[in-house]
Amino acid sequence: MTRPLLFNAFLMNTPSHIQHGQWRHPDAGQVEYQGLDLWLDLARTLERGLFDAMFFADVSGLYGPADGSYVDNVHEGLQIPSNDPTVLLSALAAVTEHIGLATTSNVMQNPPFNFARQISTLDHLSKGRIAWNIVTSTQENAARNFGLPGLVEHDARYDWADEYVDVVYKLWEGSWDEGALLKDRAGGRFADPARIHKIHHVGERYRVEGPHLPAPSPQRTPLLFQAGGSPRGIAFAARHAEAVFIATPNPDVARQHIDGAREQAVANGRHGDDIRFFQGMSFVIGSTEAEAQAKNRDLLDYASDTGYATHASIGVLPDGTRLPADTPLKDIPNNGGRGHVEWLRAATPGREPVLGDLARNRMIGQSLVGTPEQIADRLAEWQRAGVDGINVVNWRLPESYTDFIDHLLPTLQERGLAKTSYGEATTLRGRIFGHDRLPDRHPAARYRGAFGDRAAGAAGAGGAEVGSAEVGGAEASDTKATTPTPAPAFSGSPA
Repeated sequence: MTRPLLFNAFLMNTPSHIQHGQWRHPDAGQVEYQGLDLWLDLARTLERGLFDAMFFADVSGLYGPADGSYVDNVHEGLQIPSNDPTVLLSALAAVTEHIGLATTSNVMQNPPFNFARQISTLDHLSKGRIAWNIVTSTQENAARNFGLPGLVEHDARYDWADEYVDVVYKLWEGSWDEGALLKDRAGGRFADPARIHKIHHVGERYRVEGPHLPAPSPQRTPLLFQAGGSPRGIAFAARHAEAVFIATPNPDVARQHIDGAREQAVANGRHGDDIRFFQGMSFVIGSTEAEAQAKNRDLLDYASDTGYATHASIGVLPDGTRLPADTPLKDIPNNGGRGHVEWLRAATPGREPVLGDLARNRMIGQSLVGTPEQIADRLAEWQRAGVDGINVVNWRLPESYTDFIDHLLPTLQERGLAKTSYGEATTLRGRIFGHDRLPDRHPAARYRGAFGDRAAGAAGAGGAEVGSAEVGGAEASDTKATTPTPAPAFSGSPA
């Protein structure tokens, strides 16, 4: 029997996220993005609609050339202004019980020790409902905001991410053994020092001693999202991701991408079903086809071509001018999101996609317009292509989601395409995979118990760590036994 599809609300704490220009409509609630009321009400609504997660995107810089004009960005509200989604999640956790809460954080913006602590705290507060969208950033301006001269080369950013996740895995999975938290009032021992370990990570970019300060949270490691569509991004996902966000142009391209990624996951010692794939999609729903088309015309009346072109970024020259729409994408340097270009190329066999194709794909994307029955038919096609879930892109808040819940969801449930309850699982990973913690075949699992040979030193030698451990090719060595590489510019932070 086919599993019901999973559904996330794809959001950002900003007035204009994906469907640009819609904030100008008088009923568009996203203009109130900066307050709590919009998000708290939306969280309750989405939980009523049995959404699996609120998936918050984020950026740490402007789209476009680092030295170019950002007038269009500001006029459009195009992810500026925007607020930090990670801060928002604790408030959402307080008013919900089931829905997952996913935040985006790139490897430049937060040292791994601090980030791991924030995520563990949120996972405790939410009782195991946190997910992390691992990104490497695509913006030159973002790199400059964190002290870098420019954006690191595309594939090298994934090398950076490999070390970053290695550090947080050590903290989440290896620093605290099971049973370390005692809460022994009579014995005066809150935790067992023999089961809490420093990690002594020394790598190309980071030196992190540890131990992890929070006790293990319900999931330990949050559910891991990733969205890379380039060959290097797919390789990273096949090794690390549990959920992959895709934005392919049709089911055939989705199938090719998904099958290839699953094959790589198996080659990495994982199971093909260890990854769930979420297609990005927006919906325009009407009780009749004519009503749906009328709604769609209203949405397109508010759509901003300037906003979509600015968001695409590719083809914008340093002075802010844009290349012609018929410029082949292969002729445009691209150190950003290469996956969209690859997917467009697969969708246009026989010709090279041009800049205008990318802009049109950004504007319309996978927007399903029709009656609930027509949309359900289309979703079944995507499901047969291997898609496990949908990241539901909104046009206007909260209307896009109330329409989905009130008008489309009942039809999806009748067809077995959507669940009818959250079930008994209490964690986000438990609901999606049936287990609360990462499986043993995930690369993070190699750090479970990896630092235990230091326990005797911690408990019996005044806290002095002794010995070294090499686990899965990753060395965790005593600093007295190792001559470390020079520390980066900021210890524990990006160099």
